[in-house]
Amino acid sequence: MSSMTETLTSIDPFAGFVLGMAVGDALGLPREGLSRRRAARIYGVAPLGHRLVFGRGMVSDDTEHMRMTALALLAEPTDSARFVRCLAWKLRWWMLALPAGTGMATAKSIARLWLGWSPDRSGVRSAGNGPAMRAGVLGLCLHRDGEPLHEFVRVATRMTHVDPRAEIGALLIALGARAAVHANGSPIDSTKFLQLCREQPLDDEWLRTLAAVEQSLAADESATEFAARLGLDRGISGYIIHTVAAVLFCWLRWPGEFRRPVEEIIQLGGDTDTTAAILGGLAGATCGVESIPQEWLQRLIEWPYSVSWMKSVLARELQRRFGETGMSTAARQPDVPVSPTPRGINWLAVLGRNLVFLAIVLTHGFRRLLPPY
Repeated sequence: MSSMTETLTSIDPFAGFVLGMAVGDALGLPREGLSRRRAARIYGVAPLGHRLVFGRGMVSDDTEHMRMTALALLAEPTDSARFVRCLAWKLRWWMLALPAGTGMATAKSIARLWLGWSPDRSGVRSAGNGPAMRAGVLGLCLHRDGEPLHEFVRVATRMTHVDPRAEIGALLIALGARAAVHANGSPIDSTKFLQLCREQPLDDEWLRTLAAVEQSLAADESATEFAARLGLDRGISGYIIHTVAAVLFCWLRWPGEFRRPVEEIIQLGGDTDTTAAILGGLAGATCGVESIPQEWLQRLIEWPYSVSWMKSVLARELQRRFGETGMSTAARQPDVPVSPTPRGINWLAVLGRNLVFLAIVLTHGFRRLLPPY
């Protein structure tokens, strides 16, 4: 890994992360919850393309959680307590806009937030994937040595999930994003990164799972063989240990690539929008936005938070605030303006988009009742 004093000149990890997460999310969404075999029979195998609506794609809650976390961090980059309160309010209003597919633990926690629980008491006992959706952007931005990454990951996790396994999973994803920024366009050293993971406070299950990742990498196994090693032949579950293990394996197995690891993890089946979103963020941050196939970007039909908004507003603002200068300088300057939300985007626009999205998702649900089985 490169020194933290190096500037980010080779690639733009911020645009790569934001757009990579959106693309992975959209590609994996139509296959969510399907077994590997059934998804292949309905949607085919690689090369993959968008299949949500007339050959185009839309993002789900995975990308939306990243976006809300990024905006909360831009608003409150130095104080974790103020950051999580800001994020909690974004989640409250997000839920009122009727997003489709919200996880049960997240939904319960947001309900508790509305009922008056504080963000440090609103979480429920769950080891689901919600915290991993939000963690990558924290590692991306809080990438300097000595910055309070662990504390920001902790509060963002416990707001919805209090199971220690969820917090560790989120932290490993955040460390992956931080490593991508450090690498500055170079492939990640898998041995050093897995050693860094083992230095965290892991329980026995996490240690066994990371050992399986390392063994599969050493044996040059395929993604299918790795999933079989973990007993996940029907797909990657919504359990955060399974998700993070699959993401780290595919990210480290195909270093310097974007298309191959994203296609491989989607074709494993299961919670495909989440696994592909998290992996897409890490691969995009590592390789840069140029590594993302243009047809995957061009066929995203997001609105009002469009691809242009994600790249030209959100990613650019993250780069400006947390790039070469880092949080320790630029983000602490009160006179530096933050303008991450373009004029004209409001709650009613998001609500309208979500209603259309819900209708599309329900249509896919009915489609799954039909053959091929």
